[in-house]
Amino acid sequence: MPQEERTRVMRARLLEATVELLVERGFSGTSTTLVSERAGVSRGAQLHHFPTKNDLVVAAVEHLTEVRGAELAAAAAAVPTPRSTRAVLDLLGDHFTSPVFTAALELWVAARTDADLMAAVGPLEQKVGREVHRLTVELLGVDETAPGARELVQATLDLVRGLGLANTITDDRRRREAILDRWALTLDATLTGRTP
Repeated sequence: MPQEERTRVMRARLLEATVELLVERGFSGTSTTLVSERAGVSRGAQLHHFPTKNDLVVAAVEHLTEVRGAELAAAAAAVPTPRSTRAVLDLLGDHFTSPVFTAALELWVAARTDADLMAAVGPLEQKVGREVHRLTVELLGVDETAPGARELVQATLDLVRGLGLANTITDDRRRREAILDRWALTLDATLTGRTP
């Protein structure tokens, strides 16, 4: 295997291990030592690629941004057409309750009090936010020039993000399903004029 490919594989293993540990142990419980153990690489190799925890976490933020985008694009492509509002809400609900979202959430909380981490997390989260908004508009077939349409799309994203946050404490599936059922009716009546 060429050196460039070995480097790519090593970095990918370290980033995947970082994401797994963020989900399992949170930001404060994720250490470079645990990451190197989980990735199955020597501490020296890990330090060669990422000398500090912040270097590793910043790279993980970038990696998470790519993974979240790819997961959303794949899920969007799998939504059957014609698309129902409820199916789109399921897609969003699944995204905001996924392990990748949980890892991102750990980074948000840590970035709140860490200026260096915030400098990395903030712009990437804005990028993800714009992409999720664009994708939601597209999937729901929303005309954003209609009064209030943009705000309702954003309210939808805030709602599913909040439901995802609640899910980190306890499995909230039944309540989430009932809320999304009702919200689908609201969106159909308000945004599109369709009836479900």
